[in-house]
Amino acid sequence: MANYDQPIIIKKVKKNKHAHHGGAWKIAYADFVTAMMAFFLLLWLISMTTPEQKEGLASYFAPPNISPTTSGSGGLMGGTALDNSDALMQGSAPDVTVDASVTPKGEQFGTVEGSMSGRDQQQGNEFEAANASQYDLKADDDQGFHSAAASIRQAWQSMPDITQIADNLIVEETDEGLNIRIIDQEGRPMFPEGSKYPNEATRQAIAAIAPILQKLASPVRISGHTAAGGVYANPRYGSWELSADRANTVRQILGEFGLADSHVDSVVGRSSADPFFPNDPYMAANERIEITLLYETPPVPAGLKP
Repeated sequence: MANYDQPIIIKKVKKNKHAHHGGAWKIAYADFVTAMMAFFLLLWLISMTTPEQKEGLASYFAPPNISPTTSGSGGLMGGTALDNSDALMQGSAPDVTVDASVTPKGEQFGTVEGSMSGRDQQQGNEFEAANASQYDLKADDDQGFHSAAASIRQAWQSMPDITQIADNLIVEETDEGLNIRIIDQEGRPMFPEGSKYPNEATRQAIAAIAPILQKLASPVRISGHTAAGGVYANPRYGSWELSADRANTVRQILGEFGLADSHVDSVVGRSSADPFFPNDPYMAANERIEITLLYETPPVPAGLKP
């Protein structure tokens, strides 16, 4: 029989409710830790660099034409820095300035303007202006030579018939301008032995660059070279005649495919007098054709020459 007099006990359990924060704070904290680590790493790197390295880094990120010329010497940049000649490439000459502070009479007599007066001073200023124009034109030549070199390499790469002589074709910038070399390799000559006419692949490589050379105003010099020790059946036809004839044949091929004669500065035969490898004048690579786009600088008037 049920006992209705026994009290009924109801137990209530209270749970502590906490706000749900999610995981966004973990991402923010990780970003903060990463940023602090990068910051302390940067401080450590700055403390480890020398003043010369700091100067080189500063000049590297500075706008061109304003950084000092001594930037990076002996440091990270190894003597390479942007200065007032940063627009000029290898082989070009930077502007030369005279420091008046090292002269006993100070600025007035330590510069070209201070040491001249009247007509002489006017001529000095005109000479400096002509000099500046030469540097500007040389910078323009550099830009044109960069584009020409890229166009020549691209033209050769698009010709499958000359793939086998790719190692024989060299394009590089020198002190004189843009030099295009067509050299012999051991067992792979560019010309048949003793002949002034090139192989077909060589002829195609020469023809491909004619339209590119025509687009530039720079004069073109063509020179032929032979290796030492050549044997010639005709005693009246030797290395001098062969190198000159090969250079002239190259000129004719260039003219046939678009290079005007007015662009040609000179065609010379050098025989073995100027070997590509002076230590081994008998090496096959000394036998070559060089097509050089020369720097074109405006002539300085006779009355303004220093």
